[in-house]
Amino acid sequence: MARNFADRLCAAVKLRRSHAVVGLDPVLPRLPEFIKREAAAQYGKTARGAAAAILAFNRLVIDAVADQVALVKPQSAFYELYGEHGVAAFWETVRYARSKGLLTIADAKRGDIGSTAEGYASAFFGHPSPLETWEEPDQWADSLTVNPYLGSDGLVPFVRRAEARGTGLFILVKTSNPSSGELQDQPLLSGETVAQQVAKLVDSLGSRLVGQAGYSAVGAVVGATYPEDLKRYRAEMPRAILLVPGYGAQGGTADDVVGAFNLDGLGAVINASRSIIYAYPGTDPSPQEAAAAIAGAVAAMNRDINGALQAAGKLAW
Repeated sequence: MARNFADRLCAAVKLRRSHAVVGLDPVLPRLPEFIKREAAAQYGKTARGAAAAILAFNRLVIDAVADQVALVKPQSAFYELYGEHGVAAFWETVRYARSKGLLTIADAKRGDIGSTAEGYASAFFGHPSPLETWEEPDQWADSLTVNPYLGSDGLVPFVRRAEARGTGLFILVKTSNPSSGELQDQPLLSGETVAQQVAKLVDSLGSRLVGQAGYSAVGAVVGATYPEDLKRYRAEMPRAILLVPGYGAQGGTADDVVGAFNLDGLGAVINASRSIIYAYPGTDPSPQEAAAAIAGAVAAMNRDINGALQAAGKLAW
């Protein structure tokens, strides 16, 4: 059986001494001009050219951060909007990240039931026996974000595939966006909120996928913009690794995310996208200036989070 995803993640986090996740959310107008010029010269201002620019930018970012972080998280929407060429760039990004020793989170927020959920699970994790099906054997991600709105019918197929493939899930529980409470904070007849009920489901589904490090391959998404909720859901899902968006550009701070961690200093990874990948000054940096600024932003994020954890007595190393 493939090695448990949570064990792989915990080992990678300790190796890099970093809880940071770099979100690869490329928006074409914000990419350095030298990358866009080269892509346009080769392919024109077309979807293929856009995908080429995105892939070149992602490689620059990955090269800049690979020795400082354990994970990257490409957001599928930014690639899908360029059709087949964008989707190809998404998977080339995943493969390139893995070639640099990074774990990948496919941020696609899939969720459906029955054979459709099985299809989504295969699309992102591959077949349990790749030689038995028609597919690209290296087209798979280490983990996937999943929407729980359809209930356990929409989650179990992903959990089963994660168990078979040694991959992981991050199920949406309490997201960082301002309107999340319109549904997630609504009380049920039990007195619990919708998000609390999802947290119970995450803990239950993850119970059979707990690895040697004490964490489950079934994790949860809980936003940094709600620090009190982070503490609550940390307690309600003690074995889940929390993927915490909202740090940086969305306003979340290192002190806000400390509550996402267990006393062993593990159990959470913190995402930042815009504040890292667009850290360079202006719109036309040189390749060296862009790489140095991105690397410096990740280093600052690591110092910030590790410093807050040390002050709280939760530093894992």
